[in-house]
Amino acid sequence: MTTPPASPDDLRAVLFDSGGVLMQPIGGHWNPRADFEQTVLAHVPSITPEQFSAAIDVGDQFFATSSSTPDYDEYHRVMLHHLDVDPTSQLLTDLRREVPPAVYLETYPDVVETLEELSRRGVRMAVVSDAWPGLPDLHAGLGIGRFFEAYAISAVLGCNKPDPRMYHHASAALGLAPARCLFVDDDPDLVAAAIRLGYEGRALCRDSAVSDVPSITSLTELLPFF
Repeated sequence: MTTPPASPDDLRAVLFDSGGVLMQPIGGHWNPRADFEQTVLAHVPSITPEQFSAAIDVGDQFFATSSSTPDYDEYHRVMLHHLDVDPTSQLLTDLRREVPPAVYLETYPDVVETLEELSRRGVRMAVVSDAWPGLPDLHAGLGIGRFFEAYAISAVLGCNKPDPRMYHHASAALGLAPARCLFVDDDPDLVAAAIRLGYEGRALCRDSAVSDVPSITSLTELLPFF
C-alpha cells in the first residue's frame, strides 16, 4: 500500500532507519566492515576464505543474541577467537581505524534528492537505527548528516528496535508527538511496532511492496505526504 496517511497535514517529521534505507554496504555485508579480511590477513596471512566465512557467521550469531548493539572490539574478539587469532591491541586498533565511509558504504540513488526536497519543504528529520555510536560521523562522511536533527542509536541507548525507547527518543528530541512523525524502515515488523506506538509508518521495500504493512518502493514516495 502506498496511500498517504489519513491526515498528512499533521505530519511534521520523518524518522529514518539507516542501513537498508539510507545507505548500503559496498561488498554486500554490513558487518564486519569490508576491509575486515584484508586487515586480519595483514597480521595472519594463512587464513582461508572458508575460515573467514565461518567466523563471520559466528559474528552474525553474536549480533543476533545481543540485547543491544555490542561493543565493536568485543564483536571483533568473537570472530578472531573463532579464527584462533590473538586479538592483540594493535589488531583491534587496525580493525576499527578510521577510513573514509565512502570506502565501504554508499547511499541509495533516491536518498540525497529526497532528503534535499524534504528539507526544502521544512520537514524535520531524525534517525532511529540499530548501530554503533559513530553513525552520525558515517552520515557526515557520506554527505547526508546535515539533514538530521537527532539520532536514536541502539549502542548509545542500550536497546534495539522495536524497544519503544528507540522511537520515543527520536520524536522527543524533535519535540513532537508520535502522531506527527512518519517512521520508515526496511523491516516491516519494526514499522508495525512503530504504528502500534502511535507513529505513522511506511516499510521501504525497494523490490516490491508488502501487503500487511503500509509500504513504499522508493523514498521519493514520501514527498506527497508533506
